[in-house]
Amino acid sequence: MIAIPYLTALTTYFSYACSSPLANSEISSANSSTGSPPTIFRTVLGDQYQVHLMLAADEYCTPRVVETLKKYSPSTCSSRVDGGTTALHNELEECVARFVRKPAAIVFGMGYVTNSAILPVLMGRGGLIISDSLNHNSIVNGARGSGATIRVFQHNIPSHLEEVLREQIAEGQPRTHRPWKKIIVIVEGIYSMEGELCKLPEIIAVCKKYKAYTYLDEAHSIGAVGKTGRGVCELLGVDTADIDIMMGTFTKSFGSCGGYIAGSKELIKYLKYTCPAHLYATSISPPAAQQIISSIKVILGEDGSNRGAQKLAQIRENSNFFRSELQKMGFEVLGDNDSPVMPIMLYNPAKIPAFSRECLKQNVAVVTVAFPATPLLLARARICISASHSREDLIKALQVISRVGDLVGIKYFPAEPLKQAQEGKRLKFE
Repeated sequence: MIAIPYLTALTTYFSYACSSPLANSEISSANSSTGSPPTIFRTVLGDQYQVHLMLAADEYCTPRVVETLKKYSPSTCSSRVDGGTTALHNELEECVARFVRKPAAIVFGMGYVTNSAILPVLMGRGGLIISDSLNHNSIVNGARGSGATIRVFQHNIPSHLEEVLREQIAEGQPRTHRPWKKIIVIVEGIYSMEGELCKLPEIIAVCKKYKAYTYLDEAHSIGAVGKTGRGVCELLGVDTADIDIMMGTFTKSFGSCGGYIAGSKELIKYLKYTCPAHLYATSISPPAAQQIISSIKVILGEDGSNRGAQKLAQIRENSNFFRSELQKMGFEVLGDNDSPVMPIMLYNPAKIPAFSRECLKQNVAVVTVAFPATPLLLARARICISASHSREDLIKALQVISRVGDLVGIKYFPAEPLKQAQEGKRLKFE
């Protein structure tokens, strides 16, 4: 058992109690001087805005979802193998497979379950799972439930992945030293708490060298990055044929719920016969399925407009602008350019409620993340940028975050001098 000092434990507990109710609340502000009615302030930078492209309320998607609701009802009330498969579910799976450029796909009603239920079906005793040290909890639980041997490599370091692979292949299975029945390497496209892009080309090269399968979780990248929103494979120039299993969720860019697995036709057929989430769980709601189909059509421009391309360009511009400005102010911001997820490091657990409350007082909602989602002393505020954030929204939020950062003391780097910044902008214009 790890011994934690009493004051540290008490402070952390107090931080959770204070930050949790505030982290996921909508903000209403009234203009007292004019007496105008309360309005919802638009600068929300937390988990509510993980809907990156804001297609949950869309002029093309919403009418079709309403029609589907009238035609099919809110739920199938059945699993896929009983009465839970409609024409929409088949169309959705074909649409997803075409979008991610794989031969086939299978969809589930919950994103978390997509990982935690699939991995025990794919792997078992005698198998080896090599997982990135910062993979999502759904991957961790799925790997643990599989019964396979689990090894971890240092976050996003392909050279260490190669060391682990070489060592494990040489040693073989525990006690018997027999060859592994199967080896699978699991990574994420964009790491949810780091905002970092996976070093996918290098990792694929290592997996090919040692003949290991590749499992890619694109929960935060699909529909948000890449020229046509097809995720990190498109962004980094990776052929999807080099990825054995592609996973993603529909909650971020598609404004719906659930998740998918895409791969070979043989793999998907096997999963449909063996996966408990397909055999026993209620199928994805028909209106939710229609929302995903319509969203993909918007992203690909199949709705007859270029709004999808505009939204992708806007989220990229918003993300890079916001990240750049935060760094200029002196904040420690994790992640890479083009990533819509950007954590601002707080470190001290006592600063979690202070940062959250002070931002809330000034009508900016942020989501703070602490232990056990992150290590105890690596607390952070996770900013999720959306295509619907206007430049005015972002500038307002930056001003508030800058003031609160000075107040709380989380600007760990010297700020860029204003004159130098202005001169730099002038040179760019010239």
